[in-house]
Amino acid sequence: MSTPETRRAFLQIHVCVVLWGFTAILGKLITLRALPLVWWRMLFVVAALAFVPRVWRGLRAMPGRIVAAYAGIGALVALHWLTFYGSIKLSNASVGATCIALGTVFTAMAEPWLAKTKFQPRDFLLGVAVLPGVALVVGGIPHGMRAGVSVGTLSALFVALFGSLNKRMVEHGDALTVTAIELGAGVLTLTVLSPLMAIVAPGEALTLAVPSLHDIGLLLALAIGCTLIPYALSLVALRHMSAFAAQLAVNLEPVYAIVLAILLLGEQRELSLAFYGGVAIILGAVLAYPLLHRLRRIEHPEMLAASESKGMVD
Repeated sequence: MSTPETRRAFLQIHVCVVLWGFTAILGKLITLRALPLVWWRMLFVVAALAFVPRVWRGLRAMPGRIVAAYAGIGALVALHWLTFYGSIKLSNASVGATCIALGTVFTAMAEPWLAKTKFQPRDFLLGVAVLPGVALVVGGIPHGMRAGVSVGTLSALFVALFGSLNKRMVEHGDALTVTAIELGAGVLTLTVLSPLMAIVAPGEALTLAVPSLHDIGLLLALAIGCTLIPYALSLVALRHMSAFAAQLAVNLEPVYAIVLAILLLGEQRELSLAFYGGVAIILGAVLAYPLLHRLRRIEHPEMLAASESKGMVD
């Protein structure tokens, strides 16, 4: 049977998913382009953590090579958020959030390699089961939004990479300290990328992106309520679940995002029944996972201790 720590981890990750469901909505409402939006989001979180003594104590106690590893993961986080909000700007909040479901396929392949866990054919097949849903989502949107799907797919790859690496490294640092290192490195990554992005996508330069008072309010809500709290909480949850399990739970984020987009942005006028049929398939894969996992426990009770101790985001 599952341990109290595992059950608490699943509850924690679902709290994170609910909070992350607002990120797509806020990303659509904030008038900044993708790069400055993510830059300010990360900067606000790092600035808040700079006032937490626990973060500095954890940083002083952490070996340099571990700090460097977390910084590298932070660069991937920055690229994930950059492409995620780029997808939203190129399409809409519902499409951008739904593309993240592809992360399950990428995670099923990346986690055994990056997190040094055993390859699970069941996880891979369940991740592949999401693909028809994503195909319906693509077929259910206007042609002009399909560039957003391509960028969203790249975002899903980045989330699989940094999620698997965080699973591998999760035991090496306090959650708030790790959050500060990773997002601080993300700020630096985007600062370095800014001149290149300004050439590739005019308007992305940070020097042209001073937020309005309206955007500052939304950025604070995004940084604290939808980034700092769930990011740190997800790192805690990863100690007791696999990266695949966590990513599969994150597939519920589009459901929350779509409901909010309908209520707040009226996006249902832009989407067809095929889109919502695709979302239903994705949701079915999410709900099937705990059932299959439970059946596996019953069939192989002797494997429980090992699987529970190693599972983090699965």
